[in-house]
Amino acid sequence: MAQKPRHLVNGKDMIWSIIPLLAICALVAIASGNCSVGLTGSASDDRRSPFDVQGALLSDSQTLPFPIRQPPDPAGWKPSSGSRENVSGHVVSNVGWITNSGSYVQLTQTDASEDELVDHLAGGSTVASGTGTREIGGQHWVTYSTHDGNKFWITDLGSVRIAVMSTGSDSGMATMAESVIGQQPLPGRG
Repeated sequence: MAQKPRHLVNGKDMIWSIIPLLAICALVAIASGNCSVGLTGSASDDRRSPFDVQGALLSDSQTLPFPIRQPPDPAGWKPSSGSRENVSGHVVSNVGWITNSGSYVQLTQTDASEDELVDHLAGGSTVASGTGTREIGGQHWVTYSTHDGNKFWITDLGSVRIAVMSTGSDSGMATMAESVIGQQPLPGRG
């Protein structure tokens, strides 16, 4: 079969050439198991290994000057992250989970003041506004929200401020808030 002259080749010919190549690439990716389609949006869709929350919080309790509490992993939640950050000369301990509904919940513990913690959790440039209070686990929690949809609750336990943050449902935040308050501080420097 004779080739078309170059001036008769157009975008339609290019599309018909690319479609079989994309189909072959998709078949190879699926067959190799290196891709998945997360249809449920739950923590079980995540194939990464879980973060070691217990090890991170134990390390924080040994090195930070305030008490650290370690909540148990709620059923169906996957530990996903942890970090330490500096806020106005104070260290902030963060750990996070992906809930069974697919939202992220972060637990923050620090000896920074509530105002400093609010500024930090709001992202510095984003203004957070107080939205009320809640009583959870026998503690008074002040609730905040930002213009970009983040919500966080903060309670003051004297030597430590604890915050729970999420863009997900309040029920996930309440689960974490009640769970962390029910724990005794880990042995350590704090």
